[in-house]
Amino acid sequence: MNDKHLEKLEYLTNRTADKYEAFLYDCDGTLADNMLAHKLAYEEVAARYGVALDHAMVDEFAGVPTALFAKEITKRYGVDLPDTFAAEKSQIFIDKYIEQTQPISYVAEHLRNHVGKVKIAVVSGGSRKTVTKTLTVLGLIDLIDTMVCAGETPKGKPAPDPFLAAAEALGIDPKQCIVFEDAELGVQGAIAAGMDWVRVDKI
Repeated sequence: MNDKHLEKLEYLTNRTADKYEAFLYDCDGTLADNMLAHKLAYEEVAARYGVALDHAMVDEFAGVPTALFAKEITKRYGVDLPDTFAAEKSQIFIDKYIEQTQPISYVAEHLRNHVGKVKIAVVSGGSRKTVTKTLTVLGLIDLIDTMVCAGETPKGKPAPDPFLAAAEALGIDPKQCIVFEDAELGVQGAIAAGMDWVRVDKI
């Protein structure tokens, strides 16, 4: 871990020390350095339906379930996408990119350092299949107490539902939870859930 990552790890450690009972981590772009891979997978599946997808749109809707993102693509590009779009994108990501996934090391290390000290959840807009595989590649899957993934709550991020569901599953008051997020929609969801939050950035 380089000096910048050590500095970031120290910041997260100091920011969260003895203040919370549960840590809720986003997956893609927070624990996993894989946003470019997701963009390429989105680009490939969109191209099947004649859409030259703007990568900036993926950033804009980071954390939103793929099925909802597909609806936004439909609106903006005026195309009809099939119900299989999300599954196709997930399969491309798993088949071509997931084994290349690297951790955002200071966030992954922060998680490891707190196993057994606080409850740990992953709250993601990705499918459970993809998130489980990603966390397995990163060696983190056995450290997670619970996960909340796309389609498992009435509404996804930026609604508070996924974060509140994670807190309920952990048996922790939302006010005793802190969220780690790289995307604005995730931060909005954390705020709506009444939780503290930390914005994570890739170094």
